Formats: sequence, C-alpha cells, structure tokens
Amino acid sequence: MYRWATALAALTLTLTGAVLAPSAAAAPRAAACETGWGSGAKAAPGSIDMTGTLTDVRTGRHDCYDRIVLDIPGMTTADPAAYWVQYVPSFSHPPTQTGIPVTGGAIIEIEFTAPPSPAYPARLAARLPGVDLTGYRTFRDAKFGGNYDNATHLGLGTRAQLPFRVLTLPDRLVVDVAHTW
Repeated sequence: MYRWATALAALTLTLTGAVLAPSAAAAPRAAACETGWGSGAKAAPGSIDMTGTLTDVRTGRHDCYDRIVLDIPGMTTADPAAYWVQYVPSFSHPPTQTGIPVTGGAIIEIEFTAPPSPAYPARLAARLPGVDLTGYRTFRDAKFGGNYDNATHLGLGTRAQLPFRVLTLPDRLVVDVAHTW
C-alpha cells in the first residue's frame, strides 16, 4: 500500500508540474530572420571618380547575418562609391587574372570605386588586415584582390551561397550576408 501511495503522489506531482510548467511554445524565441535579399548581383552606379579612399575594413556578427564594413571617409549617401557585389566561381587579381584562393563554400566579390588609402596596409592576395573571422557563422575568409582601373577588389569567402544586401551609409559601404535562407 505504501508503494502505491508513493507512486500516486509522484504521478500527481508530475502531472501538476506538466500542467503548470510553461510549454515550449510559450518560451521566448529569437526573432525571425526574414531577409528577402536574394543572392543575385547587386550594383549601383555611384561616383566613378570617388575622392574618398578605403581606410579600414571591419566585420561584425549579428543574430541573422554577418557584416563587413568598408570605411570610406568622404563618401556620402548622395554621392556613394559605385559598387558591384556578386557571387563568383573564383576570385582573381583583375589585370593578370592570377587566381587568389578564398576559403569557403562560396565567394562574394566586392568591387567598388574607392582606392585603398596609402596608410591601409593591404597586400595583394593576403587576408585583409585586422579582420579576424574566427567564430563567424557565415564568413570564412576575406582577401585583398588589388586596385585596378579605379576599382578596389575584395574576395569574401562564405559558408555557402546565401542571401546578401549592400548598404551605402555616410563614410562606409556595408555588405550583410544572411546566416540562412
């Protein structure tokens, strides 16, 4: 009889706890990551004769995307640098077509009309100075492809071909790549 009463009490507590405990559906969830950005090429005519120069490249992690920021002091939203951002099968230095290996399941080429500042220590085919992508969900690699015919080229390795967007803000060009579709 004692065992039966103990089992009944345990069952009652279990059932009461299940009814009183919040359900998994009621638990707070992370915000949905609706992007609708697509993975097709994005371009803007902007200013071909930019007076601004690339002074730094920074990255950031967000809940729904990884971000790369190209600092171009002097660029405005009314007169931004021209840009072309697209997935490419391989990345190379434009005039020589010498291949530059970029790690990742996909490669985004970022081309824009602002030359690197003489103070920006980028070297052809090397990783971008100061950019550490350790721990990023989408970004895998970032390489400098040089400056040719008034355009600077960067290769951004991503985990896969994912949606992305390009933003022109005062003094910077921003590329966000979503974590998922």
